[in-house]
Amino acid sequence: MAKTKTAYFCQNCGTQYAKWIGQCTSCKQWNTIVEEVVQKEDKKTWKPSSSTLQKASRPLRVNEINSDKEIRLNTLDQEFNRVLGGGLVPGSLTLLGGEPGIGKSTLLLQIALKLSYKTLYVSGEESQKQIKMRADRIHPESEHCFILTETRTQNIFQQILSLEPDIIVIDSIQTLHSDYIESAAGSISQIRECTAELIKFAKESNTPVILVGHITKDGTIAGPKILEHMVDTVLQFEGDRNYVYRILRSLKNRFGSTAELGIYEMQGSGLREVNNPSEVLISKNDEDLSGTAVAATVEGMRPLLIEIQALVSTAVYGTPQRSATGFNAKRLNMLLAVLEKRAGFKLAAKDVFLNITGGISIDDPAIDLAVIAAILSSNSDISIEKGVCFAGEVGLAGEIRPVQRVDQRILEAEKLGFNTIYVSKNNKIGLKKTTIHIKLASKIEQLVAELFG
Repeated sequence: MAKTKTAYFCQNCGTQYAKWIGQCTSCKQWNTIVEEVVQKEDKKTWKPSSSTLQKASRPLRVNEINSDKEIRLNTLDQEFNRVLGGGLVPGSLTLLGGEPGIGKSTLLLQIALKLSYKTLYVSGEESQKQIKMRADRIHPESEHCFILTETRTQNIFQQILSLEPDIIVIDSIQTLHSDYIESAAGSISQIRECTAELIKFAKESNTPVILVGHITKDGTIAGPKILEHMVDTVLQFEGDRNYVYRILRSLKNRFGSTAELGIYEMQGSGLREVNNPSEVLISKNDEDLSGTAVAATVEGMRPLLIEIQALVSTAVYGTPQRSATGFNAKRLNMLLAVLEKRAGFKLAAKDVFLNITGGISIDDPAIDLAVIAAILSSNSDISIEKGVCFAGEVGLAGEIRPVQRVDQRILEAEKLGFNTIYVSKNNKIGLKKTTIHIKLASKIEQLVAELFG
Protein backbone atom coordinates (compact mmCIF):
# COMPACT_ATOMS: atom_id res chain seq x y z
CA MET A 1 0.00 0.00 0.00
CA ALA A 2 1.30 3.43 -0.94
CA LYS A 3 2.31 5.76 1.84
CA THR A 4 -0.41 8.20 2.80
CA LYS A 5 0.61 11.77 2.02
CA THR A 6 -0.73 14.95 3.52
CA ALA A 7 -0.89 18.52 2.26
CA TYR A 8 -1.93 21.84 3.70
CA PHE A 9 -4.80 23.83 2.20
CA CYS A 10 -6.26 27.27 2.89
CA GLN A 11 -9.89 26.84 3.88
CA ASN A 12 -10.69 30.30 2.47
CA CYS A 13 -9.17 30.25 -1.03
CA GLY A 14 -7.93 26.65 -1.50
CA THR A 15 -4.23 27.42 -2.01
CA GLN A 16 -2.02 24.37 -1.33
CA TYR A 17 1.14 24.50 0.79
CA ALA A 18 3.86 21.98 1.59
CA LYS A 19 3.90 22.95 5.30
CA TRP A 20 1.79 24.86 7.77
CA ILE A 21 2.09 28.64 7.89
CA GLY A 22 0.15 31.18 9.91
CA GLN A 23 -1.02 33.46 7.09
CA CYS A 24 -2.15 32.47 3.60
CA THR A 25 0.06 34.25 1.08
CA SER A 26 -2.75 34.25 -1.50
CA CYS A 27 -5.79 35.67 0.35
CA LYS A 28 -3.87 37.15 3.36
CA GLN A 29 -6.16 35.43 5.89
CA TRP A 30 -4.76 34.21 9.22
CA ASN A 31 -5.14 30.70 10.71
CA THR A 32 -6.98 29.25 7.70
CA ILE A 33 -4.32 26.63 6.79
CA VAL A 34 -5.37 23.08 7.71
CA GLU A 35 -3.81 19.68 7.06
CA GLU A 36 -5.68 17.24 4.84
CA VAL A 37 -4.91 13.70 3.74
CA VAL A 38 -4.25 13.25 0.04
CA GLN A 39 -4.54 9.65 -1.16
CA LYS A 40 -2.20 8.85 -4.03
CA GLU A 41 -3.98 5.86 -5.54
CA ASP A 42 -5.41 5.09 -8.93
CA LYS A 43 -8.90 6.53 -8.91
CA LYS A 44 -11.75 4.41 -10.14
CA THR A 45 -14.17 7.17 -10.94
CA TRP A 46 -17.30 7.05 -13.01
CA LYS A 47 -16.97 5.03 -16.22
CA PRO A 48 -19.33 5.80 -19.10
CA SER A 49 -21.47 2.99 -20.47
CA SER A 50 -21.28 1.88 -24.07
CA SER A 51 -24.40 3.88 -24.92
CA THR A 52 -22.92 7.16 -23.65
CA LEU A 53 -19.30 6.58 -24.64
CA GLN A 54 -18.19 9.20 -27.13
CA LYS A 55 -15.24 9.25 -29.47
CA ALA A 56 -12.11 11.08 -28.43
CA SER A 57 -12.00 14.62 -29.72
CA ARG A 58 -9.65 15.54 -32.55
CA PRO A 59 -8.42 18.94 -33.74
CA LEU A 60 -10.61 20.68 -36.31
CA ARG A 61 -10.17 23.73 -38.48
CA VAL A 62 -12.12 26.75 -37.32
CA ASN A 63 -14.25 26.76 -40.46
CA GLU A 64 -15.10 23.07 -39.94
CA ILE A 65 -16.63 23.58 -36.50
CA ASN A 66 -20.42 23.63 -36.44
CA SER A 67 -21.58 27.08 -35.32
CA ASP A 68 -25.25 26.20 -34.84
CA LYS A 69 -26.76 27.08 -31.48
CA GLU A 70 -26.52 24.37 -28.87
CA ILE A 71 -29.61 22.37 -27.99
CA ARG A 72 -31.15 23.45 -24.69
CA LEU A 73 -33.53 21.67 -22.33
CA ASN A 74 -36.59 23.71 -21.41
CA THR A 75 -36.99 23.86 -17.61
CA LEU A 76 -40.61 25.14 -17.91
CA ASP A 77 -39.55 28.10 -15.74
CA GLN A 78 -39.35 31.31 -17.77
CA GLU A 79 -37.26 33.17 -15.20
CA PHE A 80 -34.77 30.31 -14.81
CA ASN A 81 -34.54 29.89 -18.60
CA ARG A 82 -33.95 33.62 -19.04
CA VAL A 83 -31.05 33.71 -16.58
CA LEU A 84 -29.47 30.58 -18.10
CA GLY A 85 -29.76 32.04 -21.60
CA GLY A 86 -32.59 29.88 -22.90
CA GLY A 87 -32.46 26.66 -20.88
CA LEU A 88 -30.09 23.97 -19.63
CA VAL A 89 -27.27 23.01 -21.99
CA PRO A 90 -26.62 19.22 -22.13
CA GLY A 91 -23.34 18.35 -20.44
CA SER A 92 -23.17 21.63 -18.51
CA LEU A 93 -22.51 22.09 -14.80
CA THR A 94 -24.50 24.82 -13.04
CA LEU A 95 -23.72 26.05 -9.53
CA LEU A 96 -26.47 27.79 -7.52
CA GLY A 97 -25.44 29.68 -4.38
CA GLY A 98 -27.35 31.72 -1.82
CA GLU A 99 -28.00 32.49 1.84
CA PRO A 100 -29.36 29.73 4.11
CA GLY A 101 -33.15 29.56 3.95
CA ILE A 102 -33.43 31.81 0.89
CA GLY A 103 -35.13 29.07 -1.20
CA LYS A 104 -32.40 27.32 -3.22
CA SER A 105 -33.71 23.82 -2.55
CA THR A 106 -37.30 24.94 -3.11
CA LEU A 107 -36.42 26.46 -6.49
CA LEU A 108 -34.59 23.39 -7.78
CA LEU A 109 -37.15 20.91 -6.40
CA GLN A 110 -39.92 22.95 -8.01
CA ILE A 111 -38.13 22.81 -11.36
CA ALA A 112 -37.41 19.07 -10.98
CA LEU A 113 -41.07 18.31 -10.22
CA LYS A 114 -42.38 20.20 -13.25
CA LEU A 115 -39.91 18.81 -15.79
CA SER A 116 -41.03 16.25 -18.34
CA TYR A 117 -37.48 14.84 -18.36
CA LYS A 118 -36.37 12.06 -16.03
CA THR A 119 -34.75 13.96 -13.15
CA LEU A 120 -32.69 12.64 -10.24
CA TYR A 121 -32.75 14.90 -7.17
CA VAL A 122 -29.89 13.93 -4.83
CA SER A 123 -30.10 15.39 -1.33
CA GLY A 124 -27.43 15.11 1.32
CA GLU A 125 -29.15 17.47 3.75
CA GLU A 126 -32.78 16.33 4.00
CA SER A 127 -34.55 12.99 4.26
CA GLN A 128 -36.91 11.67 1.62
CA LYS A 129 -39.91 12.39 3.86
CA GLN A 130 -38.90 16.02 4.28
CA ILE A 131 -38.56 16.43 0.53
CA LYS A 132 -41.90 14.66 0.00
CA MET A 133 -43.65 17.11 2.35
CA ARG A 134 -42.30 20.05 0.36
CA ALA A 135 -43.14 18.37 -2.94
CA ASP A 136 -46.78 17.91 -1.86
CA ARG A 137 -47.06 21.69 -1.41
CA ILE A 138 -45.43 22.51 -4.74
CA HIS A 139 -46.45 19.91 -7.34
CA PRO A 140 -47.61 16.53 -6.02
CA GLU A 141 -48.44 15.01 -9.43
CA SER A 142 -44.88 14.57 -10.70
CA GLU A 143 -44.01 11.21 -12.32
CA HIS A 144 -40.51 11.98 -13.63
CA CYS A 145 -38.73 13.13 -10.47
CA PHE A 146 -36.72 10.58 -8.44
CA ILE A 147 -35.42 11.40 -4.94
CA LEU A 148 -32.15 9.95 -3.62
CA THR A 149 -30.68 10.72 -0.20
CA GLU A 150 -26.98 9.92 -0.48
CA THR A 151 -23.65 11.67 0.13
CA ARG A 152 -21.13 9.14 -1.21
CA THR A 153 -20.34 9.85 -4.85
CA GLN A 154 -19.62 6.21 -5.70
CA ASN A 155 -23.12 5.18 -4.59
CA ILE A 156 -24.63 8.11 -6.49
CA PHE A 157 -22.94 7.04 -9.74
CA GLN A 158 -24.22 3.48 -9.27
CA GLN A 159 -27.79 4.79 -9.07
CA ILE A 160 -27.17 7.06 -12.07
CA LEU A 161 -26.02 4.10 -14.20
CA SER A 162 -29.14 2.11 -13.32
CA LEU A 163 -31.63 5.00 -13.63
CA GLU A 164 -30.01 6.92 -16.55
CA PRO A 165 -31.63 10.30 -15.75
CA ASP A 166 -31.76 13.24 -18.16
CA ILE A 167 -31.03 15.91 -15.50
CA ILE A 168 -29.30 15.62 -12.10
CA VAL A 169 -29.66 17.99 -9.13
CA ILE A 170 -27.15 17.76 -6.24
CA ASP A 171 -28.14 19.42 -2.94
CA SER A 172 -25.48 20.27 -1.92
CA ILE A 173 -21.89 19.88 -3.15
CA GLN A 174 -20.53 20.56 0.37
CA THR A 175 -22.23 17.40 1.72
CA LEU A 176 -20.70 14.98 -0.82
CA HIS A 177 -17.62 12.92 -0.15
CA SER A 178 -15.50 10.58 -2.24
CA ASP A 179 -13.73 7.45 -0.98
CA TYR A 180 -10.58 8.45 -2.81
CA ILE A 181 -9.97 11.50 -0.57
CA GLU A 182 -9.48 10.86 3.14
CA SER A 183 -10.77 14.16 4.45
CA ALA A 184 -14.08 15.32 5.85
CA ALA A 185 -17.02 16.28 3.65
CA GLY A 186 -17.00 19.97 2.87
CA SER A 187 -13.22 20.28 2.96
CA ILE A 188 -11.27 21.83 0.11
CA SER A 189 -10.03 18.47 -1.19
CA GLN A 190 -13.46 16.82 -1.08
CA ILE A 191 -15.26 19.67 -2.83
CA ARG A 192 -12.65 19.79 -5.58
CA GLU A 193 -12.60 16.00 -6.07
CA CYS A 194 -16.40 15.56 -6.05
CA THR A 195 -16.84 18.43 -8.49
CA ALA A 196 -14.19 16.97 -10.81
CA GLU A 197 -15.99 13.59 -10.79
CA LEU A 198 -19.31 15.27 -11.61
CA ILE A 199 -17.74 17.32 -14.40
CA LYS A 200 -16.26 14.17 -15.93
CA PHE A 201 -19.66 12.48 -15.73
CA ALA A 202 -21.52 15.47 -17.21
CA LYS A 203 -19.16 15.92 -20.17
CA GLU A 204 -18.92 12.21 -21.06
CA SER A 205 -22.62 11.42 -20.67
CA ASN A 206 -23.90 14.79 -21.99
CA THR A 207 -26.14 15.12 -18.93
CA PRO A 208 -26.70 18.55 -17.30
CA VAL A 209 -25.90 18.72 -13.58
CA ILE A 210 -27.10 21.43 -11.17
CA LEU A 211 -25.22 21.88 -7.90
CA VAL A 212 -26.33 23.76 -4.78
CA GLY A 213 -23.48 25.57 -3.04
CA HIS A 214 -23.31 26.97 0.49
CA ILE A 215 -21.90 30.45 0.99
CA THR A 216 -19.59 31.90 3.62
CA LYS A 217 -20.32 34.80 5.95
CA ASP A 218 -18.70 37.09 3.36
CA GLY A 219 -21.33 36.08 0.79
CA THR A 220 -18.98 34.04 -1.43
CA ILE A 221 -19.54 30.39 -2.31
CA ALA A 222 -17.88 28.13 0.27
CA GLY A 223 -14.94 26.06 -0.87
CA PRO A 224 -12.02 26.77 -3.17
CA LYS A 225 -12.30 29.57 -5.71
CA ILE A 226 -11.42 27.03 -8.37
CA LEU A 227 -14.92 25.59 -7.89
CA GLU A 228 -16.40 28.59 -9.71
CA HIS A 229 -13.81 28.22 -12.48
CA MET A 230 -14.58 24.52 -12.98
CA VAL A 231 -18.34 24.89 -13.50
CA ASP A 232 -19.97 26.38 -16.60
CA THR A 233 -22.54 28.61 -14.90
CA VAL A 234 -22.64 30.29 -11.50
CA LEU A 235 -26.03 31.57 -10.30
CA GLN A 236 -26.70 33.66 -7.20
CA PHE A 237 -30.08 33.44 -5.46
CA GLU A 238 -30.49 36.47 -3.25
CA GLY A 239 -33.04 38.52 -1.37
CA ASP A 240 -34.06 39.46 2.14
CA ARG A 241 -35.96 36.79 4.05
CA ASN A 242 -38.15 39.59 5.43
CA TYR A 243 -39.35 40.29 1.88
CA VAL A 244 -41.29 37.91 -0.34
CA TYR A 245 -39.28 38.64 -3.49
CA ARG A 246 -36.19 36.70 -4.56
CA ILE A 247 -33.66 37.66 -7.24
CA LEU A 248 -31.82 35.14 -9.42
CA ARG A 249 -28.63 36.53 -10.98
CA SER A 250 -25.99 35.03 -13.23
CA LEU A 251 -22.40 35.67 -12.08
CA LYS A 252 -20.83 33.48 -14.78
CA ASN A 253 -22.35 31.88 -17.86
CA ARG A 254 -20.42 30.23 -20.66
CA PHE A 255 -23.60 29.81 -22.69
CA GLY A 256 -25.33 33.16 -22.26
CA SER A 257 -25.32 36.67 -20.84
CA THR A 258 -24.46 37.46 -17.23
CA ALA A 259 -26.69 40.55 -17.19
CA GLU A 260 -30.01 38.73 -17.00
CA LEU A 261 -32.25 38.84 -13.95
CA GLY A 262 -35.01 36.53 -12.69
CA ILE A 263 -37.54 37.58 -10.05
CA TYR A 264 -39.65 35.24 -7.91
CA GLU A 265 -42.23 35.70 -5.18
CA MET A 266 -42.05 33.29 -2.24
CA GLN A 267 -45.42 31.74 -1.45
CA GLY A 268 -46.65 28.82 0.62
CA SER A 269 -46.96 26.70 -2.52
CA GLY A 270 -43.44 27.50 -3.75
CA LEU A 271 -41.85 30.26 -5.79
CA ARG A 272 -44.06 32.16 -8.21
CA GLU A 273 -42.51 33.64 -11.34
CA VAL A 274 -42.92 37.42 -11.54
CA ASN A 275 -43.38 38.13 -15.25
CA ASN A 276 -43.91 41.89 -14.84
CA PRO A 277 -41.69 42.97 -11.93
CA SER A 278 -42.25 46.69 -12.55
CA GLU A 279 -45.77 46.44 -11.14
CA VAL A 280 -44.60 44.83 -7.89
CA LEU A 281 -41.56 47.08 -7.41
CA ILE A 282 -43.63 50.28 -7.50
CA SER A 283 -45.90 50.94 -4.52
CA LYS A 284 -49.57 51.63 -5.17
CA ASN A 285 -49.80 54.63 -2.84
CA ASP A 286 -52.39 57.26 -3.73
CA GLU A 287 -50.93 59.89 -1.39
CA ASP A 288 -48.28 62.32 -2.56
CA LEU A 289 -45.14 61.56 -0.57
CA SER A 290 -41.91 63.48 -0.75
CA GLY A 291 -38.62 61.68 -1.21
CA THR A 292 -39.80 59.12 -3.77
CA ALA A 293 -38.92 58.88 -7.45
CA VAL A 294 -39.29 56.21 -10.12
CA ALA A 295 -36.34 55.15 -12.29
CA ALA A 296 -36.45 53.31 -15.61
CA THR A 297 -33.64 50.75 -15.58
CA VAL A 298 -32.61 47.75 -17.68
CA GLU A 299 -31.39 44.41 -16.32
CA GLY A 300 -30.13 42.22 -19.15
CA MET A 301 -32.83 42.30 -21.82
CA ARG A 302 -35.56 43.26 -19.37
CA PRO A 303 -36.61 46.86 -18.69
CA LEU A 304 -37.72 47.56 -15.11
CA LEU A 305 -39.30 50.49 -13.33
CA ILE A 306 -38.22 50.70 -9.69
CA GLU A 307 -39.10 53.07 -6.89
CA ILE A 308 -36.33 54.91 -5.06
CA GLN A 309 -36.90 56.39 -1.61
CA ALA A 310 -34.71 59.01 0.06
CA LEU A 311 -34.76 60.64 3.47
CA VAL A 312 -32.78 63.83 4.16
CA SER A 313 -32.73 65.19 7.71
CA THR A 314 -30.55 67.38 9.87
CA ALA A 315 -27.65 65.46 11.40
CA VAL A 316 -28.08 64.99 15.16
CA TYR A 317 -24.40 64.26 15.70
CA GLY A 318 -21.39 66.03 14.27
CA THR A 319 -20.74 63.58 11.44
CA PRO A 320 -23.68 63.13 9.03
CA GLN A 321 -24.72 59.59 8.11
CA ARG A 322 -24.74 58.24 4.57
CA SER A 323 -26.64 54.97 4.18
CA ALA A 324 -27.77 53.20 1.00
CA THR A 325 -29.74 49.96 0.62
CA GLY A 326 -29.60 48.35 -2.82
CA PHE A 327 -27.41 51.17 -4.18
CA ASN A 328 -23.66 51.76 -4.23
CA ALA A 329 -22.79 53.90 -1.20
CA LYS A 330 -19.73 55.38 -2.92
CA ARG A 331 -21.82 56.48 -5.89
CA LEU A 332 -24.30 58.07 -3.46
CA ASN A 333 -21.48 60.14 -1.95
CA MET A 334 -20.42 61.18 -5.45
CA LEU A 335 -23.93 62.32 -6.37
CA LEU A 336 -24.20 64.30 -3.11
CA ALA A 337 -20.89 66.01 -3.92
CA VAL A 338 -22.21 66.93 -7.38
CA LEU A 339 -25.33 68.47 -5.80
CA GLU A 340 -23.12 70.47 -3.41
CA LYS A 341 -20.74 71.72 -6.09
CA ARG A 342 -22.91 72.13 -9.18
CA ALA A 343 -26.41 72.77 -7.87
CA GLY A 344 -25.60 74.67 -4.67
CA PHE A 345 -27.50 72.41 -2.24
CA LYS A 346 -25.96 72.35 1.24
CA LEU A 347 -26.21 68.69 2.23
CA ALA A 348 -22.89 68.35 4.06
CA ALA A 349 -24.52 68.72 7.49
CA LYS A 350 -27.51 66.46 6.77
CA ASP A 351 -28.13 62.73 7.08
CA VAL A 352 -29.02 61.03 3.79
CA PHE A 353 -30.69 57.60 3.68
CA LEU A 354 -31.44 55.90 0.36
CA ASN A 355 -33.45 52.75 -0.30
CA ILE A 356 -34.48 50.83 -3.41
CA THR A 357 -37.82 49.21 -2.66
CA GLY A 358 -38.44 45.49 -3.03
CA GLY A 359 -35.13 44.45 -1.49
CA ILE A 360 -33.25 44.36 -4.82
CA SER A 361 -29.86 45.82 -5.77
CA ILE A 362 -29.32 47.82 -8.96
CA ASP A 363 -25.97 48.77 -10.53
CA ASP A 364 -27.35 50.59 -13.57
CA PRO A 365 -25.95 54.18 -13.67
CA ALA A 366 -29.16 55.28 -15.42
CA ILE A 367 -30.91 55.54 -12.04
CA ASP A 368 -28.67 58.47 -10.99
CA LEU A 369 -31.28 60.98 -12.12
CA ALA A 370 -34.01 59.36 -10.03
CA VAL A 371 -31.69 59.20 -7.00
CA ILE A 372 -31.00 62.93 -7.23
CA ALA A 373 -34.70 63.69 -7.74
CA ALA A 374 -35.64 61.65 -4.63
CA ILE A 375 -32.95 63.35 -2.51
CA LEU A 376 -33.98 66.84 -3.57
CA SER A 377 -37.65 65.99 -3.08
CA SER A 378 -36.99 64.91 0.51
CA ASN A 379 -34.70 67.88 1.17
CA SER A 380 -37.31 70.43 0.08
CA ASP A 381 -40.26 68.29 1.28
CA ILE A 382 -41.97 68.67 -2.08
CA SER A 383 -43.40 65.55 -3.72
CA ILE A 384 -42.77 64.71 -7.36
CA GLU A 385 -45.87 64.57 -9.51
CA LYS A 386 -47.34 61.14 -10.14
CA GLY A 387 -46.68 59.72 -13.57
CA VAL A 388 -43.11 61.06 -13.75
CA CYS A 389 -40.06 58.81 -14.11
CA PHE A 390 -36.36 59.28 -14.87
CA ALA A 391 -33.62 57.65 -16.95
CA GLY A 392 -30.24 59.35 -17.00
CA GLU A 393 -26.67 59.14 -15.74
CA VAL A 394 -25.20 62.11 -13.87
CA GLY A 395 -21.60 63.13 -14.51
CA LEU A 396 -19.16 64.92 -12.22
CA ALA A 397 -19.73 68.20 -14.02
CA GLY A 398 -23.45 68.03 -13.27
CA GLU A 399 -24.34 67.05 -16.83
CA ILE A 400 -26.99 64.47 -17.60
CA ARG A 401 -25.39 61.81 -19.75
CA PRO A 402 -27.21 59.57 -22.26
CA VAL A 403 -28.03 55.96 -21.40
CA GLN A 404 -28.26 52.92 -23.63
CA ARG A 405 -31.51 51.37 -24.87
CA VAL A 406 -33.54 54.41 -23.93
CA ASP A 407 -36.37 53.38 -26.28
CA GLN A 408 -37.05 50.25 -24.23
CA ARG A 409 -37.14 52.29 -21.03
CA ILE A 410 -39.61 54.74 -22.54
CA LEU A 411 -41.91 51.99 -23.84
CA GLU A 412 -41.90 50.24 -20.44
CA ALA A 413 -42.83 53.51 -18.70
CA GLU A 414 -45.59 54.12 -21.22
CA LYS A 415 -46.94 50.59 -20.75
CA LEU A 416 -47.23 51.13 -16.98
CA GLY A 417 -49.17 54.37 -17.37
CA PHE A 418 -46.48 57.02 -16.85
CA ASN A 419 -47.08 60.26 -18.73
CA THR A 420 -43.65 61.98 -18.42
CA ILE A 421 -40.06 60.73 -18.54
CA TYR A 422 -36.88 62.78 -18.13
CA VAL A 423 -33.92 61.67 -20.26
CA SER A 424 -30.67 63.21 -21.45
CA LYS A 425 -30.74 65.78 -24.21
CA ASN A 426 -27.99 63.85 -25.99
CA ASN A 427 -29.94 60.60 -26.17
CA LYS A 428 -30.88 59.44 -29.66
CA ILE A 429 -34.55 58.47 -29.45
CA GLY A 430 -35.86 56.38 -32.33
CA LEU A 431 -39.52 56.27 -31.29
CA LYS A 432 -41.89 57.93 -33.76
CA LYS A 433 -45.28 57.57 -32.07
CA THR A 434 -45.63 57.56 -28.30
CA THR A 435 -48.18 58.94 -25.86
CA ILE A 436 -45.65 59.61 -23.10
CA HIS A 437 -44.17 63.11 -22.86
CA ILE A 438 -40.38 62.94 -23.26
CA LYS A 439 -38.56 65.82 -21.55
CA LEU A 440 -34.94 66.41 -22.47
CA ALA A 441 -32.50 67.84 -19.93
CA SER A 442 -28.78 68.58 -20.22
CA LYS A 443 -27.86 69.61 -16.64
CA ILE A 444 -29.23 68.90 -13.20
CA GLU A 445 -29.90 72.64 -12.68
CA GLN A 446 -32.48 72.42 -15.47
CA LEU A 447 -34.06 69.37 -13.83
CA VAL A 448 -34.28 71.11 -10.45
CA ALA A 449 -35.90 74.17 -11.99
CA GLU A 450 -38.58 72.10 -13.74
CA LEU A 451 -39.37 69.84 -10.80
CA PHE A 452 -39.18 72.20 -7.83
CA GLY A 453 -39.33 75.67 -9.39
